[in-house]
Amino acid sequence: MTPHINARPGDFADTVIMPGDPLRAQRIAETYLTDARRVCDTRNMFGYTGYYKGKRLSVMAHGMGIPSVSIYVHELITGFEVKTLIRVGTCGAVDDGVDMRNVIVATGAGTSSSVNRDRFGGYDYAAVADFDLLRHCWTVAQHQQIPAQFGNTFTNDLLYDKPAGMLPALRKMNILAVEMETSALYTLAAQHRARALSLLTACINSNTGEEPAEEQQQTALDNMFRLALETAIFSD
Repeated sequence: MTPHINARPGDFADTVIMPGDPLRAQRIAETYLTDARRVCDTRNMFGYTGYYKGKRLSVMAHGMGIPSVSIYVHELITGFEVKTLIRVGTCGAVDDGVDMRNVIVATGAGTSSSVNRDRFGGYDYAAVADFDLLRHCWTVAQHQQIPAQFGNTFTNDLLYDKPAGMLPALRKMNILAVEMETSALYTLAAQHRARALSLLTACINSNTGEEPAEEQQQTALDNMFRLALETAIFSD
């Protein structure tokens, strides 16, 4: 048991799928896992462990923003020996080439936050995904014909009232999407020698305010969950 995860040693699998929303974690566990059981619920941040196609996997929520995801990722790695973490979350599309029906796979994540600099001696850390997970994800997306775009993303501390110059700067640098957790996930995984990958679906176009239809959003979410789970069990 850690300060924020009231699970027992061995309750978590080596690989954890991580949505932000605890109810989304519950839905993933109940929909996709067999023999799933809840292993933690401190502050209603639910975690589950079960099996997906015979492989033991866990699902746990990480909350919203860099501070929240940092707490749960740190405790999962250092307290429960988790080796692989795959985030499944929503984002705002930024680049004009983003198809909101696609899963966005974050190959890297810049950030407006000072957290990575604090961890990296005041320097800018290049927060990138684990290469093998990226490779596996690409293979799964191709073989199972899951529509996906791979590219750079941006992790921002502010959901509302973003600086006026931010979106033009992101578009200039071909950033696909903006969200609130990925750079912290990738940096913590590197620090602790774990593997991490972030999969996203766009819930809004950050430039126009356009939102996908409910059915389109649900299809994109289901594709993201399936891509994450299949990536987690993929082996060469």
